[in-house]
Amino acid sequence: MTLELIAAASLAAWVYLFAARGGFWQIKTPPKPAPSAATKSVCVIIPARNEESIVGEAITSLRPWHVILVHVILVDDHSSDRTAAIAAEAGASVFQAGPLPSGWSGKLWAISEGLKHAASLAPDYFLFTDADIVHAPDNIARLVARAETGQLDLVSLMVKLRCRSFAETLLIPAFVFFFFMLYPPAWVARRDRKTAAAAGGCILIRPSALDRIGGIASIRGEIIDDCALARAVKGTGGRIWLGVTDETQSIRAYVSFSEIRSMVSRTAFAQLHHSVLLLLGTIAGMGVIYVAPPLLILTHNPLAAICGLAAWILMTLAYAPTLRFYGRSVALAPLLPLVALFYVAATMESALSYWTGRGGMWKDRVQDVR
Repeated sequence: MTLELIAAASLAAWVYLFAARGGFWQIKTPPKPAPSAATKSVCVIIPARNEESIVGEAITSLRPWHVILVHVILVDDHSSDRTAAIAAEAGASVFQAGPLPSGWSGKLWAISEGLKHAASLAPDYFLFTDADIVHAPDNIARLVARAETGQLDLVSLMVKLRCRSFAETLLIPAFVFFFFMLYPPAWVARRDRKTAAAAGGCILIRPSALDRIGGIASIRGEIIDDCALARAVKGTGGRIWLGVTDETQSIRAYVSFSEIRSMVSRTAFAQLHHSVLLLLGTIAGMGVIYVAPPLLILTHNPLAAICGLAAWILMTLAYAPTLRFYGRSVALAPLLPLVALFYVAATMESALSYWTGRGGMWKDRVQDVR
């Protein structure tokens, strides 16, 4: 009886995810918006800490600006390398962040410092982006056009993450798949749903929307700052939009499994609000939804095996579009249960790091403190 209940729960979960979760798995780039007739100014703010190997390429990619005024500000978050010098050589206005105040995450403090320097520019929009993001030549113009056409307060793109090494090939598409499963873009855009999310590598926001939420200081301690910003904007009546792009890309490399594990564990337990109950529920849920289907096929219970096979087929069909988006073989789709185990382990490591005072570790800085 227990096997049948697990099998039924697993199949029911995949029927729901496949048919009723906002079509999150149908990952595809949206149609390009028509160019905006109005001339708008954009101030780009890039927080950076020890990014000398990639920051120059990221800033250079912003040069084909396609709008009347784009001002690029890089805020150096106490780097010990040549990040600031390389950014200045690439054409950015570089400022040093002040000492990190208690209660702030490093990234949000750097953005806050950048906003202070940008205040005199009075731009129509701010673009928050990262030092590893290489923008398509017309990306800013498209973001502005989408915001203007849809009267949106916040527009965000999940940029295409690097997917070259074996570890990246196996794990990065799943990272994007899981993100959109949590935050279906169709639901993010709907005003009648509370679902709110953004992707921190590329966020265009109106200054008025920032003012309504009380500025960046209102989310100063958030580790998952992009989604916190989106929630705050939507919570004050703002309209938001989240999409995906295959032209604007991240060049940050995650060559090994341990690097990806560290990337996931940095924020996974914060995503669960540091709740032991949510952690246990997540482990159980991932087990039933992802791990159980192939195992059920091996049982001697015909009903459980049939349900497990059906769930695994739906899982494979749902994951295939993400693999195609990343140019990877759909033959990898049946391996999603193994990939899910990796993410469960990274989530457990995230909780352990938090409990031992090493939560949210980034660039030698603990950011998720008990």
